[in-house]
Amino acid sequence: IRKVYSQGYAEEIEYSQDELRDIAGLSQRHPVVFLPTHKSNLDHLALQYMLYENGLPPNHTAGGINMNFFPLGPIIRRSGVFFIRRSFRDQPLYKLVLRHYIDYLIEKRFALEWYIEGGRSRSGKLLPPKFGLLAYVVDAWRRGKSEDVMLIPVSIAYDQIQEVGGYSDEQQGAAKQKENLGWLVGVIRALRKRYGQIHVRFGEPVSIADQLGAPHEVNHEDPDEQDIALQKLAFEVSVRINRVTPITPTSLLTLALLGTGETALTVPQAQRGLANLMQSVRERKLPTTAQFAQLETQEGIARTFDALVENGVVSRFDGGPEQVYRIGSDQQLEAAYYRNTVIHFFVNAAIAELAAIKASESSAEDALSVFWEEAMALRDLLKFEFFFAEKEEFRNEIRTELTRQSVKWEDALKKGGSTSRKLVQSFKPFTSHRILRPFLESYRVFADALLRIEWSEPVDRDALISSCLGLGKQYQLQHFVQSTSSISKVLFDNAYKLAKNRSLLDHKDPDIEEARRQFASEIADANRRVQVIVALAASRRTGVID
Repeated sequence: IRKVYSQGYAEEIEYSQDELRDIAGLSQRHPVVFLPTHKSNLDHLALQYMLYENGLPPNHTAGGINMNFFPLGPIIRRSGVFFIRRSFRDQPLYKLVLRHYIDYLIEKRFALEWYIEGGRSRSGKLLPPKFGLLAYVVDAWRRGKSEDVMLIPVSIAYDQIQEVGGYSDEQQGAAKQKENLGWLVGVIRALRKRYGQIHVRFGEPVSIADQLGAPHEVNHEDPDEQDIALQKLAFEVSVRINRVTPITPTSLLTLALLGTGETALTVPQAQRGLANLMQSVRERKLPTTAQFAQLETQEGIARTFDALVENGVVSRFDGGPEQVYRIGSDQQLEAAYYRNTVIHFFVNAAIAELAAIKASESSAEDALSVFWEEAMALRDLLKFEFFFAEKEEFRNEIRTELTRQSVKWEDALKKGGSTSRKLVQSFKPFTSHRILRPFLESYRVFADALLRIEWSEPVDRDALISSCLGLGKQYQLQHFVQSTSSISKVLFDNAYKLAKNRSLLDHKDPDIEEARRQFASEIADANRRVQVIVALAASRRTGVID
């Protein structure tokens, strides 16, 4: 394993041996389940090697049946992987055997592992959790196979990954490459380039017993209650994964550069653009990698840029008196992948920004209520993209974000008019154009494509998403869409889920056309406010505002 991953990455994986020792101690008392993120085909190898390096046995790992091909299948099956089918809903015998196997592993305290996201994330964001195997573990606990089971959230981060080009192609409509011997040879060859370092972080373990209560407290006759408890458990694991995901130099630099559109920057200009983001990271004490400090110097920024240039994520122009760097339109999806790995740390600030603009456009007496209505509306609009806290906790998080900007933010909003606008202009850093624009632009494309369908006709998901890809490209050429990363099958699919959740796909509803128009109007207004932030950010770069 070390020989494989060290072709493309530093030999030493960055992680805490103390944390791993604590988990090993925990496994002596309870069965543990490692639930890592899934960004790369190297995820399992990295975690496997860390266990070996610390004298721990390999995990019993659930692997997708698509990886069971010669010669890879027989090798990894002998190293602790058991393959399961992607779907076995109508196969009672298969489910029975799997249930008893999970029961046995839990009862004997064997460590388990699988990806809570299911498949690899094509966008860089943490995907919504899958419940299948987790439900089997919870059922084993409820049947008394163990007093408790400890779920271990694991974030596996990379400075860069070799698969990002393929992910970009898939988001634009290309088919996923089938795993076979040729694919495996291509993966190994791709590791001949240098991609930086692998970083692993362990979140606070989640106790099933603490989260769900004693087994007898669960109403076994109410499947809805059990489903909700399972969803909350998986959600908690995902939140703790996001909480410990480290910010890499690559992720923050791409986040900053994508906010400038396709404008090329010198290293000193990039350093100025990073300043407010760096300050925010330090003030909030967000998790970072050991190499993060290199963004504090121009030499470190140049090294990060050059590493991205080497793998085609950033372009460099050497013909002038100074080198300049830019992310071209054909590179934005790849750059957005790295930005999206840490986007969750900034999404609340972006929502507060857009809600504050909405409030500044309303009357003074309504401003505060308009602000909270809009913040909650954006939370609902983006609920298939991000893991938001419960409503009251979310409100507290928004208050914290704005208090960091100004302790008198509520008074400023209540006064309305120019005072509210000055509050928005004082925000450092501006975030919504960097964080929310791709999602809102993608949703605008989807909403417009949905309006083109006759309201009385049934909606075909695949045909609708295909039309979104074409309409998105048209909008980009017309400059209605500014970011290539907005034209993404992943985002269109989430927009489809939102439309379905809001009953916008019911072709038998005579009022559906008006509902779709209101949906499109809501998204168009949010995009308009993002453009306000784009203008403010440009004014700050040119020194018009501080």
